[in-house]
Amino acid sequence: MTSTPDPNSKPDPSRPEAGKGEPEKAGWLARKRARPGAGEAVKAEPAPPPPRKKRKTGITALFSGLMTAAVFLLVAVFAGVTLAHREFSEPGPLQTDKVVIIERGSTTEDIVETLTREGVVTRPSLLWAVLLWRDISSKFSSEGANRRAKSGEYLFRQSASMSEVVDVITSGRSIQHAITIPEGLTSEQIVERLMQNELLTGEIESIPAEGALLPDTYRISRGTSREALIARMASEQRRVLNEIWSRRAKDIPLRNPRELVTLASIVEKETGRADERPRVASVFYNRLEKKMRLQSDPTIIYGLVGGKGSLGRPISRADIDRPTAYNTYTIPALPPGPIANPGRAAMEATANPSRTRDFYFVADGTGGHAFAETLEQHNRNVARWRQIESMRAAIPAAPGLQPVPGAPAAASADGATAPQVQGFSQPDRRPGQVTTPAPAGRPAGTPDPPAARAAPQPN
Repeated sequence: MTSTPDPNSKPDPSRPEAGKGEPEKAGWLARKRARPGAGEAVKAEPAPPPPRKKRKTGITALFSGLMTAAVFLLVAVFAGVTLAHREFSEPGPLQTDKVVIIERGSTTEDIVETLTREGVVTRPSLLWAVLLWRDISSKFSSEGANRRAKSGEYLFRQSASMSEVVDVITSGRSIQHAITIPEGLTSEQIVERLMQNELLTGEIESIPAEGALLPDTYRISRGTSREALIARMASEQRRVLNEIWSRRAKDIPLRNPRELVTLASIVEKETGRADERPRVASVFYNRLEKKMRLQSDPTIIYGLVGGKGSLGRPISRADIDRPTAYNTYTIPALPPGPIANPGRAAMEATANPSRTRDFYFVADGTGGHAFAETLEQHNRNVARWRQIESMRAAIPAAPGLQPVPGAPAAASADGATAPQVQGFSQPDRRPGQVTTPAPAGRPAGTPDPPAARAAPQPN
């Protein structure tokens, strides 16, 4: 018998409702979504909301911001350095080599302006930044002076890059100029030459002592002070003189280095030939040994005009007889000091003279001298020289070989007029010698009468 359900009765929870299907099964199959039936609408399920980000606060936020800024800064710096390095190393604008002077006391801005104006660089801002950085970093470096730009006269090569430009002006490799001081000049003449040289700066407070400077070729930078060059020449003279004095022949009759310079200055003024200097020195040593007067004309001139160097006219008989502290016709030995600044070769020759028995010498017409042991031989040499003079007087002098007006005459050891070399401008090349007539009252080819009577003849 079939029973009808009671409409008022409550459903039994333990029994499933009709049309509801079976209870949901556990497991993967149970979790599968059932397909919708035909004509049934698909119901979209809303997506779950994204998780909310926690906002950074305090130190964490600050650190994150700084890191981000640092990254951007590093990227910008790297890009800037790469670009600057490329421009720093690229060939510069110079079409040819160029010399530029950076004045003493110039600031970084002055240097940049000068190099830009001269067309050495085209990016002044980059050069300014590099020089400023090197200037700042030099204060914290043990080699600070080597990093800063320096004044001077610099040579910039064609297409020099900015890197090369900075290297040149910070290294201090300025252009070196040669100043040649010829042998045989007096200290006054040397000072006069230095004062006329436009490469040098400053004044010279006082004229150095005669013989205190070493004639030579000196390399200097533009702007070198004259006092600094004088000090350098004096220092070189002391050094060279000490070396030569230590190697001197032990039997020469000189008591100290000053006497060596004194005699060397006379040798320097008597001959310009290197091969003759030791022999000329031997003549003077032989005469000193025999108590004979040296009778050298350059000593007459120095006794009359001092450091001026030139008498401006031929030596007269009155000049020979006029007593002065330096006139070796009237004094029995060496003068009290040098009569010029001798070169190294003259000092070497005087310290180590030739071993001869010569007492006389006179010009031989070839730019050198004829030496003699006796007065008779010397007189023959003098007569030969006079013949050469006469022959030359009969032939017009070629252009460029004219005698120097007013050039003073030198003397042979016995007082006969001999050629004197003065006014040369190159230390390794001297002009042809110049002669003047014998002083009045002294026959050509004979010794000066007072000196001849006072000087004993050699044995």
